[in-house]
Amino acid sequence: MHAIVGRYGTWFVAECLEIAVVTQGRTLDETAEALREAVALHLEAENASVRDVTRELAPDASPDRQPSIESAHHET
Repeated sequence: MHAIVGRYGTWFVAECLEIAVVTQGRTLDETAEALREAVALHLEAENASVRDVTRELAPDASPDRQPSIESAHHET
């Protein structure tokens, strides 16, 4: 991932370019650590959201159960 870091007064501000994460610190090291933590939290929340949506779409699905496809034979 990439970030832009700027200095605003006595603070450094980092903005991640790929995801919506912005953080700050008093030193570059502090800012870099805060950015790592913020990105990790953002990705954890994103993964949890994906799991929730998956459960809503397929509440009966379990990881060990594969969906079955039944073929229908219609006589005319």
